[in-house]
Amino acid sequence: MRASINRPPTPNREEDPQKELSLREIINVKLVESGEKEKLMELLRERLVECGWRDEMKALCRAYARKKGRNNVTVDDLIHVITPKGRASVPDSVKAELLQRIQSFLMSSSSLR
Repeated sequence: MRASINRPPTPNREEDPQKELSLREIINVKLVESGEKEKLMELLRERLVECGWRDEMKALCRAYARKKGRNNVTVDDLIHVITPKGRASVPDSVKAELLQRIQSFLMSSSSLR
């Protein structure tokens, strides 16, 4: 599986072909294979910039770095402190739009397997 700091690993069928994938993993694979996941990520980036969320997160990071001392802050510290605030502050309209796009994708996919 390929891992990332910000998201769960993308399942790789070649690692364990006998393992049954969960529905979430199947959907993720279909999104990646179709290229829809990248489109959704780009839409999310655009919406977060448009609503000022990105600037708000940058300001929170800068304030935290000033408070702790610029040389005393690591990226891991920032991720640990800012991630919960960032997730909680994503506007509901952005979440709803992404959910709608995912649902549309799933409806247009004839089958998940």
